[in-house]
Amino acid sequence: MTDIGYVRVSSVDQNTDRQLCDVKLDKVFTDRCSGKDRKRPQLKDLMEWIRDSDTVHVHSIDRLARNLKDLQDIVETVTSKGVSIKFHKENLTFTGDDSPMQKLMLQMMGAFAEFERSMIRERQREGIKAAQAAGKQIGAKPKLDKDQIRDIRKRVKTGECKAALAREYSISRQTLYNSLS
Repeated sequence: MTDIGYVRVSSVDQNTDRQLCDVKLDKVFTDRCSGKDRKRPQLKDLMEWIRDSDTVHVHSIDRLARNLKDLQDIVETVTSKGVSIKFHKENLTFTGDDSPMQKLMLQMMGAFAEFERSMIRERQREGIKAAQAAGKQIGAKPKLDKDQIRDIRKRVKTGECKAALAREYSISRQTLYNSLS
């Protein structure tokens, strides 16, 4: 029997220390990406690594999945291998022999996690729209201004080497090609 931790944060600069800090674990899988879907390298590795009688420890349900269908599929896949999964914040453990009340709790908590993700995305869209309306720059600033693009286009037409132009302007060749289109 192995105690395995699964830790997830949404970005590389977030700290994972608060998750499962008081749990003695034999192995930990840590993803630093969104929980919007199941395309997470460490989750995939965890699913391949677990064996019968192991226990997977997760800080909270929303750390495992941010949508109800994925949450249910992951929990079902884990428990079908004879592995139990424990969510510490919610104090819920699933073994595959779960009561109707446990299934209801999983579905409710999963629905809240999905709802929270939807609200985050909605607020993000509203913030971007407000920033654009205020004339703020959204995303990375352009690497080249209009005069530089005009100069590059003229010099390419005269036969200058694109790689040399990219070096001169300290941009990638892809940025140079994008400016030509």
